[in-house]
Amino acid sequence: MSAYILVTGGAGFIGSHLIDRLLSNNRKVICVDNLNDFYNPGIKKLNQEQHFNYKRFEFHQGDIRDADFINKLFQQYEFGTIVHLAAMAGVRPSIENPMIYTDINVTGTQILLETAVKYQVKHFLFASSSSVYGNNEKTPFSEEDRVDFPLSPYGATKKMGELLCYTYHHLYQLPVSCLRFFTVYGPRQRPEMAIHKFVRMILNKEPIPFFGDGDTARDYTFVSDIVNGIIATMDQTNDFIIYNLGNSDPIKLSELVQTIGEICGKTPILDQQDMPAGDVIQTYANIERARKRLGYEPITDIKTGLREFIKWYLEISQKHKKLYEIQTT
Repeated sequence: MSAYILVTGGAGFIGSHLIDRLLSNNRKVICVDNLNDFYNPGIKKLNQEQHFNYKRFEFHQGDIRDADFINKLFQQYEFGTIVHLAAMAGVRPSIENPMIYTDINVTGTQILLETAVKYQVKHFLFASSSSVYGNNEKTPFSEEDRVDFPLSPYGATKKMGELLCYTYHHLYQLPVSCLRFFTVYGPRQRPEMAIHKFVRMILNKEPIPFFGDGDTARDYTFVSDIVNGIIATMDQTNDFIIYNLGNSDPIKLSELVQTIGEICGKTPILDQQDMPAGDVIQTYANIERARKRLGYEPITDIKTGLREFIKWYLEISQKHKKLYEIQTT
C-alpha cells in the first residue's frame, strides 16, 4: 500500500490548495493543523470542507510542538513525504510577538525533522520564505545569495529552519527541499494579508494603509503556481536543495492598489503612512533553478490573479458573511 503524504498546516491558505491538488491526483493525505486563532479558525475549517469527501484524506488537529502527538501519528501511518507548511506567518506580527514565532517555526520544525529521521521519511519539504533575503541589494534574488540579514523575527525563523534542515540532511542523509515562497496570493488568502485587506477596504470605501511613496515592490505569486512548484519538487529526488518559487515580476504597491481599484470599479482611498519596521523594499525571485530542474513556470499574471481573487472574495464574503464579518475592521 502506498505511503501517505503528511501536510502540516494543511487547513491554511497554501496547504488547503495543495491538498486539493494531491487528492485530485489520487494521493493519500494526512493533514495536521492546530486551527489556532491567528485568524478565525472557522475559515480554516471552510478551506478543508471538500477534503472530507475523499476516503484517502484524514485530518488530525494537533500542534507540531507536541512531540508525543507527532510520534503517535508516525506510529499510526507510513509517511513517504512530509510537506511542512505549518508556521506562524507574517512579518509585522512577528515583531510584536517574536517568542511564539521562534517556538513554533524553529522548535516545531526540529521536532518534525527528528521524527522524519526516526521513521526514515524519503523526502522532507520545508516551506521557507523570501523574507530570508532581507533587503538584498542584488536583484533578482538567487538561492546562491547570502541570507544572513533578515529584517524580521519571521524571516530569521525561516532562515533557522533552513539551517536545521541542512544539519539533519548532513547528519542523517535526510533528503530535504527548502522552498522559498514569494508573496503568495489567491483565493483563501489570509484576511490580514495586503491583497485581501486592500480588496475588502476598497469595496467598503474605507481608507487603505499605504506605506511610503508606493515604490516598494513584491513578487506576487499566484497560489496555483506555487502548488505546481511544490508538486514538482515532491516528485524530485534531491539530497539537499533550495528553490525560489516566485513569479519573477515585482509589482509596485502603487500599481497593485490602482489595479485592484480598476477591477473593483472603485477609487482607492489612501491612508499614507510611514514604512513599518521589518518591511523590505523589494522582493524579486530568480527562478532559473526551479525552471531548469523542476520545469517550474508561473503562468498567472497579476491582473488575472487579482480577478480570480476578487471573484472568490465577492462570493465567499456573501455566502459566509458571518464568518468573515469580524475581519472587516
